[in-house]
Amino acid sequence: MGEPVNRRREWVGRVVSNKMNKTVVVEIERSVIHPLYRKVLRRVTKFKAHDEDNACKIGDRVRMVETRPISKDKHMRVIEVMEKGLRD
Repeated sequence: MGEPVNRRREWVGRVVSNKMNKTVVVEIERSVIHPLYRKVLRRVTKFKAHDEDNACKIGDRVRMVETRPISKDKHMRVIEVMEKGLRD
């Protein structure tokens, strides 16, 4: 028997707020098709993610990974800033 595979889900999103200490709010956009009208709709989900170094700025594109609960609302961790946003 091999070791169990630990697959944690990863998301890519854009930082919309960094006003909290060591926490960022990341917006993830997805497209869904309306079942009756077949129109493509844009749906947005916001997650709070742990940013240990306070490195993320608003507009940055980041990669997050699932982790143990850090607080009541935080269960994600920022693992990489993929591209910098336009704001400084």
